[in-house]
Amino acid sequence: MNPFSSGTRLRDMIRAIRACKTAAEERAVVRKECAAIRAAINENDQDYRHRNLAKLMFIHMLGYPTHFGQMECLKLIASPGFPEKRIGYLGLMLLLDERQEVLMLVTNSVKQDLNHTNQYIVGLALCALGNICSAEMARDLAPEVERLLQFRDPNIRKKAALCSIRIIKKVPDLAENFINPVAALLKEKHHGVLITGIQLCTDLCKVSPEALEYFRKKCTDGLVRTLRDLVNSPYAPEYDIAGITDPFLHIRLLKLLRVLGQGDADASDAMNDILAQVATKTESNKNAGNAILYECVETIMSIEDNGGLRVLAINILGRFLSNRDNNIRYVALNMLMRAITVDAQAVQRHRATILECVKDSDASIRKRALELVYLLVNESNVKPLTKELVDYLEVSDQDFKGDLTAKICSIIEKFSPEKIWYIDQMLKVLTEAGNFVKDEVWHALVVVISNASDLHGYTVRALFRALQTTAEQESLVRVAVWCIGEYGDLLVNNAGMLNVEDPITVTESDAVDVVESAIKRHASDLTTKSMALIALLKLSSRFPSCSGRIKDIVVQHKGSLVLELQQRSLEFNSIIEKHQNIRSALVERMPVLDEASFGGRRASSLPNTVSTSNGTAVKLPNGVAKSSAAPLVDLLDLSDDVPAPSSSGGDFLQDLLGVDLAPATQSGTSQAPKAGTDVLLDLLSIGSNPAQDNSVSTPDILSSAQDHKPAIASLDVLAAPSNMMDLLDGFAPAPPKPANNGPAYPSIVAFESSSLRLTFNFSKQPGNPQTTTISGTFTNLSSNVFTDFVFQAAVPKFLQLHLDPASGNSLPASGNGTITQSLKVTNSQHGKKPLVMRLRIAYKVDGKDVLEEGQINNFPRDL
Repeated sequence: MNPFSSGTRLRDMIRAIRACKTAAEERAVVRKECAAIRAAINENDQDYRHRNLAKLMFIHMLGYPTHFGQMECLKLIASPGFPEKRIGYLGLMLLLDERQEVLMLVTNSVKQDLNHTNQYIVGLALCALGNICSAEMARDLAPEVERLLQFRDPNIRKKAALCSIRIIKKVPDLAENFINPVAALLKEKHHGVLITGIQLCTDLCKVSPEALEYFRKKCTDGLVRTLRDLVNSPYAPEYDIAGITDPFLHIRLLKLLRVLGQGDADASDAMNDILAQVATKTESNKNAGNAILYECVETIMSIEDNGGLRVLAINILGRFLSNRDNNIRYVALNMLMRAITVDAQAVQRHRATILECVKDSDASIRKRALELVYLLVNESNVKPLTKELVDYLEVSDQDFKGDLTAKICSIIEKFSPEKIWYIDQMLKVLTEAGNFVKDEVWHALVVVISNASDLHGYTVRALFRALQTTAEQESLVRVAVWCIGEYGDLLVNNAGMLNVEDPITVTESDAVDVVESAIKRHASDLTTKSMALIALLKLSSRFPSCSGRIKDIVVQHKGSLVLELQQRSLEFNSIIEKHQNIRSALVERMPVLDEASFGGRRASSLPNTVSTSNGTAVKLPNGVAKSSAAPLVDLLDLSDDVPAPSSSGGDFLQDLLGVDLAPATQSGTSQAPKAGTDVLLDLLSIGSNPAQDNSVSTPDILSSAQDHKPAIASLDVLAAPSNMMDLLDGFAPAPPKPANNGPAYPSIVAFESSSLRLTFNFSKQPGNPQTTTISGTFTNLSSNVFTDFVFQAAVPKFLQLHLDPASGNSLPASGNGTITQSLKVTNSQHGKKPLVMRLRIAYKVDGKDVLEEGQINNFPRDL
């Protein structure tokens, strides 16, 4: 016989395929075998049809196409014998799925088999229907499956229940037909039938509110009795697992009780006693017992309030944290994160155990425990918890330092009781993990230091000591350089000494040495070196005896290949040599920075919540990356090593003091940016009208964009006669350009369907072209009232979106009223990329949920 004829046995074909040494040989064997099977199909070979289909299934599992054999499945299913039907149904489940049109041809055969006198053939049909049933087949065959739920054989009832789950998921409208048969299944003594009946009941409750109410009233007490009998049952060898009777049935019952008790006080009261019994009697030294306890805890936390039970559940989770199994500890931490919103005080009792989990060797447990500790922190425990975390920071893995540092900094900033404690803890973090600290964190530290006038001397001395210990942490070097530049005289004079610190002897030369080492460090980036140059300029005024040495250090960079350093070096050298009469005014101490304004700006750029149109706020989980589309402006315009794109080709001249030269906005008007040298002249008020200079106030450098304040701090002290020499050798100022109020934008229909229309109106604040305020108006075009109206929108990363609450959540029918909502979009790529937005609108019509989605691409180009 030809080894590849249709009569080849399955095992011979498998042996031939496994003997192939290359993929090409395997493809050749499969190709020959498929050709032989095709020939047998064409000849209508009935003797080997079941064998050919078995070989096709093996070939299908190897990944080769077998669609040509699909009709053979239907022929075998239509055969009278059980062996042929078994292969046919197996092939049907493997080779076809619910999307195949061929499946419609098998519906009649399945219906006949569901009514067959042979229970094994009935079981085959139920098994196949439960795996590949489509919505059309579910509607056609649901009556037969419903009838089989009362079949005499328990195996058939079990398979019918599993098949019913598939049917109600495909066609939820059929759920009401299964309510009464399922109630009978819940009284079964056979555990296999009972488990499937409970699962079917759970799924019915999820898809049908009527079924949920029915089972709450009729079946809760019976389910509680079943669980009590199971907990108190004697040893049964056929169901025993690790000394526990049928833990799978335990878990299914607890899950169903959770669904029934959620949101219903009466049902919750009925199950309180049995839940307490399960929680106290179940052994936790075996995995089966732990699984039951976990489901019991989840059920207790989900049903209506019972304080004693919840404390018991949280104590069980506390025991889980001491388990050696990593999986058990991880699920316990997950559950505690949910429990903290319900009973934070009970979770606080396990604080020590949770802190130990932060030091675990498993990375997943460390991260989850750290997030839980972050949620546990409050004003009363912030100091001991922060101390524990900072102590662990010294010995933690490098991979974990980033997450740990971010959480510690957030805790310190959020719960700091006093500024000296804030500064001390931040210095510890910068000393241990300064390279992992984000820019906005040390920016915030500088703002706090600026406001703590009585701690300036203490802080600069602490930073000086820290730099003597380690100079490898970039953020520490930046903060230290900034403080030495600002408060170097306090460092040298030991001014502002506190009782808690020891005196330190620092000479002017020592202070300059520290700043010089920061410039010469190979690891220092452009930001650090630029800040160090500014600090040296300031020290040249504060330490006149070191002025010559500072000049020599600054001059070393006049030939730097980095344009920023070269320009600063040349300009600073010019100030030191030629402009000593204005140097002291230029390098005066920074004005106190407004903490409230800085905090507001930071909160707007780094949101902790996501707002939806119904006014609710969804809290972001810890560790979610925040958008960087609007980074915090650095105090010295050094927050990024890459120069920011300017609004015009020639406006690249950097300010002598490193202050951002964005066009100032005053009194609702926008002044167009001048040419590069004119911006500098305007900054120094040289050759301009004194009346104009006096209009410049002294705002916070870090004020939010909404304040419409200039980004220049206290520069009116530089007002000078028009004939004063320019630092860049006498460029004349250009006349100011007239202000304009910005263009008007046409309204657009952003979204329209058969039932809803959304119209957008646009406006901009003068002087802030990147930010667009959008007023959205929703109109109901249908004859039905829309309730629970929610609008959501998403934008790409280069856009920032803020949604204000909507004017209401009910939209009248037929355009008799509207809902309005305000959006604010900030485009960081203004002029390069247009606005684009995806939207999702959800509402209810006669109690049914409706969801509409769309994308808006027709925004005006100049937005």
